[in-house]
Amino acid sequence: MREITYAQAINEALRQSMQQDERVVLLGEDIGCYGGVFQVTAGLLEEFGPERVVDTPISEAGFVGASVGAALTGMRPVTEIMFIDFTTVCMDMIVNQMAKMHYMFGGRGKVPMVLRTNIGAGRGTAAQHSQSFHAIFMHIPGLYVAAPSTPYDAKGLMIAAIQNENPVIFVEHKKLYIEKGPVPEESYTIPFGQAEIKREGKDITIVATHALVQRSLNAAGEAAKEGIDVEIVDPRTLVPLDKETILNSVKKTGRLIVADEGHKTCGAAAEITALVAEEAIYYLKAPVKRVCSPDTPVPFSPPLERAFIPDEKYLVPAIKSLMEYA
Repeated sequence: MREITYAQAINEALRQSMQQDERVVLLGEDIGCYGGVFQVTAGLLEEFGPERVVDTPISEAGFVGASVGAALTGMRPVTEIMFIDFTTVCMDMIVNQMAKMHYMFGGRGKVPMVLRTNIGAGRGTAAQHSQSFHAIFMHIPGLYVAAPSTPYDAKGLMIAAIQNENPVIFVEHKKLYIEKGPVPEESYTIPFGQAEIKREGKDITIVATHALVQRSLNAAGEAAKEGIDVEIVDPRTLVPLDKETILNSVKKTGRLIVADEGHKTCGAAAEITALVAEEAIYYLKAPVKRVCSPDTPVPFSPPLERAFIPDEKYLVPAIKSLMEYA
């Protein structure tokens, strides 16, 4: 199978969806002529024109509000917020409008829209362009939250998100955009709420999101040299969350690490940890470990940023420490 990048996979998902359904339109800053800050929408303006690929003013509240209205009246907008940091300036539109319209009007109105954005540190873009607070959207009833870790998952989940009748927060990871992987040329979907076991093992479960999936696979390879067999579970969507796959893995291994680039306090890892504590605590042989970003702003200083990022340097010691428990 041919290999393409994560960014190209999302671009292909958008292109195929726009070819198949004329209601699909794109909105966002610099997504047209420039092709998006990470080139995810490159070439789409030339193919579909300015009525379907709309370069918006720098007014997130305005164009997210316009997207909500468009979705309510029959369109299927895919709206880009350049960095997740900028969702803070349109939070009312996301939390109080996008998420709640269907509920508040007794199901008579639907908001079938996708809000694309990205997380992740590691590019030296400092505290206002590097955050990973995707867990905020897990807390808001009415929103679906996608978290693809591979090009294959990114394409399938994006097409599924566009076809979904509910509003979806589609959280990409900026460090994954250049990563390549096998992706079918044809259109396909990945169901929301269906996790994937990226690596099978019997000693420890790591539930990992986004870039932490590959970092966990790398750490599992290191652990294997010492005879430790690690299973990697990728939820792929955080809302809905595939609880069954996570719990079954923990019941098999008896040990759990949750790896997520969000902050440790009240993050996605905290929610998954609480789930296991509530429903599988008697299967645990050791305390649950979380490998997350520390509760500080993302540093600009390159050495501090490297220390900030949760990766193999924290995952490998966490794996070894859990094996100290019988």
